[in-house]
Amino acid sequence: MRVFDVGADGTLNGGDIFHKIAPGYCDGMKVDEDGNVWSSAADGVHCLSPQGRLLGKVRVPYRVSNLTWGGVHRNRLFIAASQRVFSIFLNRRGAPLPGAGR
Repeated sequence: MRVFDVGADGTLNGGDIFHKIAPGYCDGMKVDEDGNVWSSAADGVHCLSPQGRLLGKVRVPYRVSNLTWGGVHRNRLFIAASQRVFSIFLNRRGAPLPGAGR
């Protein structure tokens, strides 16, 4: 994963490495209310701090391709892995989508 600065005109600068997912690679990503990044990986879902430090993993026995927040309080993480869908309630809430609740 790389991190870029976005200029007022939409141009990108930087491209520094934010985090290297291992094992596997990043396909799906979501952000929680605290700015932590949740990423798919070969061994589950990795939770990264806003600085790119690995905080923890939600391990599942299949390669994860995508994930999303759901539930009434946006604290249920749905995980798409191979031919299965997992869900787990967490003590974190997904960041609201722009324009949600209007």
